[in-house]
Amino acid sequence: RVWICMLALSLQYGVQPLLSKRCSGKEVIVTSAVLGCELAKVGCTLIAMVWNGVVWKVGKDWHLSSALIASGLPAAIYALQNALLQLGYRNLDALTFSILNQTKLLFTALFMFLILGHKQTIQQLGALMLLLTAALLLTIGESSAGGSGVADHEQSTSLGVIFVFAASVLSGLASTLCQWAVQVRRRSSYLMTIEMSAFGSFCLVISMMHSPDGEAIRQRGFFSGWTLQTLIPIFTNAVGGILVGLVTAYAGGVRKGFVIVSGLLVTALLQFLFDGIPPSLHTLLAMPMVLSSIVIYQHYPYMAKRKLH
Repeated sequence: RVWICMLALSLQYGVQPLLSKRCSGKEVIVTSAVLGCELAKVGCTLIAMVWNGVVWKVGKDWHLSSALIASGLPAAIYALQNALLQLGYRNLDALTFSILNQTKLLFTALFMFLILGHKQTIQQLGALMLLLTAALLLTIGESSAGGSGVADHEQSTSLGVIFVFAASVLSGLASTLCQWAVQVRRRSSYLMTIEMSAFGSFCLVISMMHSPDGEAIRQRGFFSGWTLQTLIPIFTNAVGGILVGLVTAYAGGVRKGFVIVSGLLVTALLQFLFDGIPPSLHTLLAMPMVLSSIVIYQHYPYMAKRKLH
């Protein structure tokens, strides 16, 4: 069961950027796609709770005040992050997106130290700096690629880098807040998934009142640009959220790191097979740096020294 979950998560992680790019056209309103993902996540989580027989046990102890404290703020952050990721999908090639998305580890480590006081080893700090260097290499390389005839592409790529980088910062902050809720406040991970999806959807609906996406939905309709294919990346994203929890619970963080690495390889392979576009030189230089940094970070966790009495 563990290896099945790891394989499924690796495939989902690698194929998600390609599915979003191919199945969710630019006519689809970003906010509608994000709301669709949140609703699908709630549905998949409820099915998982019923399957594991914990839905009634978790539900009877639920209170709105504790939900707001534990899940309200992370939900708002994740909602904004998901919108930025949707924009990133549309402005970057799949492999560049996947590699830049790894910078969330750097910001997760930073916020873990600032909020939870979790320290890093020298090896982990070196791995994080290696990861940041790779992200900067990608940013410089992609922004300077092409010539005067592809100015629109350069502008689109630069925006994509900004969107994904900002999403990584928000991901690190929200991830730390969620860990605080689970470890310190002993919140159910299933319940938090549903709460954050509900709160995040509420924030998006409120923002639609004065946003361009909200105006577009009022004029063109919520499902404008949607097809049956649009549902594919929405539900794979929802299933991926559940798989992350299963792999973390059954396999641990070290093996999860290898799953992420294999997901990058899956993205590179599928992009070459289906798009016929080989990785750029800057991507080839940055990819082993990203892979190495993830492996090093996972293998050298911080161990508190025992005090001698």
